[in-house]
Amino acid sequence: MTISTPKAATPNAYTSRRLFMRLWRGYLSRHKWIMALAFLFMVLEGSTLAALSWSLKPLFDRVFVGGEGDLIWLVGGFIFALFLIRATTLIINRSLLTRIAQKTSTAMQVDLLAHVLTLDGPFFQVNPPGALIERVQGDTTAVQSVWSVLITGVGRDLVALVSLFGVAIAIDPVWTATTLVGAPLLILPTLAVQRYIRRKTDHVRTQAAQRATRLDEIFHGIAAVKLNRMETYQVGRFREIVGRIVRAEVKTAASRAMIPALIDVVTGLGFFGVLLLAGREITSGERSLGEFISFFSAMALAFQPVRRLGDMAGTWQVAAASLTRLYKLFDTEPAIRRAVAARPSDPARTGIRLDDVYLSYGDHQVLNGLSFVAESGKTTALVGPSGAGKSTVFNLLTRMVDPSSGRITVGGDAIDDLDLGALRDLFSVVTQEATLFDETIRENVLLGRTDVSERALETALGAAHVSDFVAALPQGLDTHAGPRGSALSGGQRQRVSIARALLRDAPILLLDEATSALDAASEALVQEALERLSKGRTTLVIAHRLATVRDADKIVVMDRGRVVEEGTHATLVAGNGLYASLCRLQFSE
Repeated sequence: MTISTPKAATPNAYTSRRLFMRLWRGYLSRHKWIMALAFLFMVLEGSTLAALSWSLKPLFDRVFVGGEGDLIWLVGGFIFALFLIRATTLIINRSLLTRIAQKTSTAMQVDLLAHVLTLDGPFFQVNPPGALIERVQGDTTAVQSVWSVLITGVGRDLVALVSLFGVAIAIDPVWTATTLVGAPLLILPTLAVQRYIRRKTDHVRTQAAQRATRLDEIFHGIAAVKLNRMETYQVGRFREIVGRIVRAEVKTAASRAMIPALIDVVTGLGFFGVLLLAGREITSGERSLGEFISFFSAMALAFQPVRRLGDMAGTWQVAAASLTRLYKLFDTEPAIRRAVAARPSDPARTGIRLDDVYLSYGDHQVLNGLSFVAESGKTTALVGPSGAGKSTVFNLLTRMVDPSSGRITVGGDAIDDLDLGALRDLFSVVTQEATLFDETIRENVLLGRTDVSERALETALGAAHVSDFVAALPQGLDTHAGPRGSALSGGQRQRVSIARALLRDAPILLLDEATSALDAASEALVQEALERLSKGRTTLVIAHRLATVRDADKIVVMDRGRVVEEGTHATLVAGNGLYASLCRLQFSE
């Protein structure tokens, strides 16, 4: 068996350029016209700053110094119109960018969940639910602001910066060059800070996944936490995780602030140089006060766009860390090979055969040449000590995992030649822990099916003894089962699980300790429902309580991943082997 691994493992697979191009092709391009409209309004907003700074020259030279009082209405009206344009474009842009951000992140969440659901059992053994929740929810949220920041940066701030520098150069190129004298000092620190931010952000996202995992385990194991008085211990472990997140976030924020801070220093140095140079020219009469005010305003207005563009590099690195994690997950492929649309050659044949099957989890060998036959339409029981590999057989049959070697057939067809959906349609599974969702009992029985008639539903509910307790519930079938079915008793949950299996009406039934955790009254009802369910079906039963499988057509005794005995109850007891010793142990108790 092979654990799922990313298909793209080259060192440069997740460079910034490739991440952005993949993001564009997969999600942003579908909103390109809305983005173009937002960009247009951003250009309008950004260009108003340059127009504002340019209008200050006639305001000072012709109105305040030249005394042309009538011109103040024209200049003032122009300036008011500029602010009106900025206000209008701000509202439109905010709406358009929010729409893009929400739709894109939502689409990414849906696509990621759909992809994760295609992965196999081994993947979920090494990736806890909390970590996957953080990927689907936390990482996509972290990426959400990328497009709005980039459009804002390119459409508004970059346009504003170019136009403002255009005004400054038109007034005096030497003054403009003086303000940029310290710009080369930003290059190396900016590159170093970007790498640091991406590394720290990846650490934060990893810790956030651990935080989600810890919360998931605490809340799902709340009974064990309380009964073992683990509240202080669990709070302490949680405090350690969030403490690491806080420290990493603080370092990331400080690093992101370094780029704007360096820009402040360089800008201050440039302004100081301009004041020394321009002051002399103005006092000597070479330049007018209006020219200096217009130039100074243009550079002052450029200050915030420069800072935002400097911070945009840090914003992208934060998003790139989350994008890397997301695309690594997208690039993870199922370990189980998918067959090409092959169907069972004869659905009426449901005999099961395992020939010399081996399986290991890492270095741990679970199955060692397992071979047995479960005849069609009969009940075969798998018994043996814990760790013998009984539950692994069910995982193999449904291809939750694949064997390292050996052959498994159902009705004569190799299961790895069958379409995965068609294969799983052959099985109904009832386990010791009935998995219920926080939905109504009706939804938990139907599991999304819309082709079930009300009569068929009532028949299944009656046969599974669900009707016996549903009538007493406040909302009947529409009563919520609670988180993981916590609003129902163990026996009630099992009966809901059996009702599912009856509706599924699959030809092969897999029962894994289906009654072991029930009280005597519930067990009797569930056992009766299981007997109805198994009639006419090929049935495999896993049982530690041997009294429940004494009437099986065949009993297969497993130990250390191989078959050591098989036969009926009577022949195995007479054989005085492992099964007989297990019987003596249980029945003497």
